[in-house]
Amino acid sequence: MNLNNLTPAAGSIKKEKRIARGQGSGHGGTSTRGHKGAKSRSGYKTKIGFEGGQMPLQRRVPKFGFKNINRISYKAINLELIENLASKGIYEISPEVLKENGLISNNDLVKILNRGELKSKVSISAHGFSAAAAKVIEDLGGTCTKI
Repeated sequence: MNLNNLTPAAGSIKKEKRIARGQGSGHGGTSTRGHKGAKSRSGYKTKIGFEGGQMPLQRRVPKFGFKNINRISYKAINLELIENLASKGIYEISPEVLKENGLISNNDLVKILNRGELKSKVSISAHGFSAAAAKVIEDLGGTCTKI
């Protein structure tokens, strides 16, 4: 084997399709565009969502609802989860502690809700509290600090 007899593998090299270079090329005449019609013309382009004259999907489906750009969404943390942390010996609860325990993500706002039973005295700081959850925490001698 020498440099002068190296060849690419069979079938790995294809000849370039030269369009509109006469009948001898095999791609002359209509230049692989078929016969007549808009698709054979230069500058042809359909509108986004065009379905051949059929009513497009974005016009068939009715509009519904809206997105409130001022919505503030909270990550709900129930009293039963706080009781689980208290049983592990964590009595000072903040968003950082909840993040360390895998209960919330980085930028989540935390709201404490009254689901489950709380038996421990805990000090909680969060972005929001339901009235019932705050009452339960304070009745046990704990504190609720709104951030």
